Amino acid sequence: MALYAIGDLHLSLGAQKPMDIFGGKWVGYMEKLERGMEQIRPEDTTVLVGDLSWAMDLKGAKEDFAWISRIPGRKIILKGNHDYWWTTASKFYRFCEENGFENLYVLNNNCYFYEDYAICGTRGWFFEEERSGQHDEKVFRRELLRLETSLQAAGDKRKLCFLHYPPRYRGYTCQEILDLLAKYEVRACYYGHLHADSHKLAMEGLWDNVDFHLVAADYVDFRPVKIFGKEM
Repeated sequence: MALYAIGDLHLSLGAQKPMDIFGGKWVGYMEKLERGMEQIRPEDTTVLVGDLSWAMDLKGAKEDFAWISRIPGRKIILKGNHDYWWTTASKFYRFCEENGFENLYVLNNNCYFYEDYAICGTRGWFFEEERSGQHDEKVFRRELLRLETSLQAAGDKRKLCFLHYPPRYRGYTCQEILDLLAKYEVRACYYGHLHADSHKLAMEGLWDNVDFHLVAADYVDFRPVKIFGKEM
């Protein structure tokens, strides 16, 4: 049994927005993702840290989630800034049931467990969305509440945090989120969102007792990062 993480799949099987147009590593990305997922087994858990589908609603995302559902094992998903299809958990689970999509779980105001660890998280916040008004402040505070609710649900388990946005970035920190990671003694934090030239701005490794990792698909060569588990 293993635990994996990857983000920013940017699937567009039901829409005309393939990432190949960006060139570089994205050329042939669907084939790369297919090969990368081959390491995952039915007993494994994979956390998908947002930006999963370009679809604007669940109906448009059907083909993308059919692809995701074929990834073996449990898939835990969280929201990214481009997940416009995102809806309530009840609507998503009804969508999955209607379409026979198995082992898909939403990480939102809750947590899941992997052996002695708790899988916690939310979308997060980023400097691109600096709080410039009451609405932005409200959204940001809601993200903080969701993250703390998730961390509290973990109880005394060892905590891993999964976010879409990086909570720290060269030249920027989201101190409120970092404070929550410290308060709840989070062991490691996995995030996505950063692409292309932004990769060099990522801050990885141990910072303030938290081990940070960027798992955006193009950064990890479209191969899910193994967090725990036996070697294949």
